[in-house]
Amino acid sequence: MTTRKIVRRTSWSAALLLGTCGLILNGAALPAGAAGTPAAPVWSNTPDGFASTGGGTTGGAGGQTVTVTNYDDLVKYATSSSPYVIKVAASVKVATYGYEIPVKSNKTLVGVGTSGQIVNGGLFLGSGVRNVIIRNLTIRDTLMADDDPDDKKYDYDGIQMDTADHIWIDHNRIERMNDGLIDSRKDTSYLTVSWNVLSGSRKAFGIGWTDNVTSRMTIHHNWIHDTGSRNPSIDNVAMAHLYNNYLQNVTGYGNLSRGQSKTVIENSYFDKVKDPYYNDTSAASLTQKGSVVVNSAGKQQTSGTTFTPGSHYSYTLDTAADLPALLKTYAGPQSNIGR
Repeated sequence: MTTRKIVRRTSWSAALLLGTCGLILNGAALPAGAAGTPAAPVWSNTPDGFASTGGGTTGGAGGQTVTVTNYDDLVKYATSSSPYVIKVAASVKVATYGYEIPVKSNKTLVGVGTSGQIVNGGLFLGSGVRNVIIRNLTIRDTLMADDDPDDKKYDYDGIQMDTADHIWIDHNRIERMNDGLIDSRKDTSYLTVSWNVLSGSRKAFGIGWTDNVTSRMTIHHNWIHDTGSRNPSIDNVAMAHLYNNYLQNVTGYGNLSRGQSKTVIENSYFDKVKDPYYNDTSAASLTQKGSVVVNSAGKQQTSGTTFTPGSHYSYTLDTAADLPALLKTYAGPQSNIGR
């Protein structure tokens, strides 16, 4: 593991490859150019973190590539038993409000530039579903005005996974969903969640709903803002590695290690976050280093022993202070992904 310092300059000379976080910034750490326009980064098409281990995650690679612009075609290919790379090239409105499309194994769903959207519904990965990539999409808008204060009446999630494995959720924008933006449920494992924007929901990212302690997951370079609880809530996860995440305007709590989880937090940024990070019982371990906490109050609590992420995969850390600018630019759908 190495630490990467982001530098801003008006001219650039040396090429710099920015390691296993999958970002190559056209010869500079954060290229500004003479006019101050960032050069387009080139993003890796393969995941990092735990989704890259245990055989890796390839999605629909090797299957047919199709482009969809309507709901019927999206459902047809997402629910097929065959592998597909599904390019979503339009705003697709889900026919039944709140419905979560049941994605099958060996699929890549990727938005074409910033045009791919799933509106008024979400995605569901059921038990046994494996090897799925969900990338560069906007998934939005299933709020229900008549729900109870805890949003339990309508279980409309952005992405829900129930004992799925080898999943990469990358560069998506998920917002204003009635229940969770992401729910990693039961024994979902070998999961990497990277470079996403999660916002506008009472529940951001819940992990758990199991007594087993087997799951492995990596959560990095996500901008989570204007949310309530579960940012994330990590329950009974064997190894949870959270690094370079930016939490902003969180009213419930930040990173919570629960049950018997082992949670490692590195170089994250917490701004206006209630209880930025803590463990709920002595059985849940949490270690933290290198993070920045500003304008925040409440628990900043570590406990126990965890694990060494670098023993499982290589990764590159950005400096925590650079995260607000970095993630506001590069998290969420990117114009040059899915083309």
